[in-house]
Amino acid sequence: MMLIPLLYLFICITLICLLLFFPGVAHEGTDLGVELFMEALFPYLLPYLILTQWFIRLTPNKSNSSSRFKLYFKTYGISALGGFPTGAATITYLKKSNQISLREANILLSICHSPSPLFVLGFVGNDLLNDTTFSWQFLSLYHIVSILVLTGIFFYFRREDKGKPIKTVSTEKQTNPFTSSVKDSIPTVLVVGATIIFFTTIYTVVMHSVKSFVPDIHNNVMLLIAAMLEMTNGLRIGHELFANHHTILLVLMATFLTSQGLSIHMQVAVIAKGEDLSLKPYILMRILYVFLIPTLFYLLFL
Repeated sequence: MMLIPLLYLFICITLICLLLFFPGVAHEGTDLGVELFMEALFPYLLPYLILTQWFIRLTPNKSNSSSRFKLYFKTYGISALGGFPTGAATITYLKKSNQISLREANILLSICHSPSPLFVLGFVGNDLLNDTTFSWQFLSLYHIVSILVLTGIFFYFRREDKGKPIKTVSTEKQTNPFTSSVKDSIPTVLVVGATIIFFTTIYTVVMHSVKSFVPDIHNNVMLLIAAMLEMTNGLRIGHELFANHHTILLVLMATFLTSQGLSIHMQVAVIAKGEDLSLKPYILMRILYVFLIPTLFYLLFL
């Protein structure tokens, strides 16, 4: 068990040294991260994050036999519209307000997690591909699979916890739901921006260092590292490398949008940590989706 902290310490020291050795490259990476965040994510994330948080505060859950069904699918709808990490932010709010149990929050965190339709249609469809056909196909497939899984989870919890009421949040205590929505959205946006800038900077410095020692490193290795660290950067580089290979490009984009990269997973982990949510169901679901969604996309659309 001691090896993991030592590994983290080694990685941290190594990255600090690289940043000190290549400050100019680190600055370029930071500029790229800021550009990606401001142009590709911030315009799509912030409005929907505030609106979805406002919506859930204006529609508190009621204690009746159908309330859990409505709450599950309302939460999924909010996460589907807002994109990650809107789902994580919504679920932690529901757990904090005792509208769902810790067990339910752990499971919902793994399902209510999808890319924003504005991001998939805007950045991927319009900005990269100049065609939204892929975007609509991917979103349809992703949400059909997720809704089927969510339905199964609903019936599972219905059988296990039949008759248990869901606690409510009094709207009288929330004198200004809009103000509280804005305040709660700001930390989430900051987490998203910080992780994107951090991982893009690290990617830029690491790849510069690797190229210094291995000048002939293959572009596919660079793409893999970029996608593993930060999805948006991986999508951009993948489009540059495979613009003339239509089938490979679409499969890669489906894979990157499903796997999402370490940056997004860190955003979810930071948000979920506020309510001590377990990430085990989330990790297992991400592994399942990475194999399932791109395979189904290839079989159905290519």
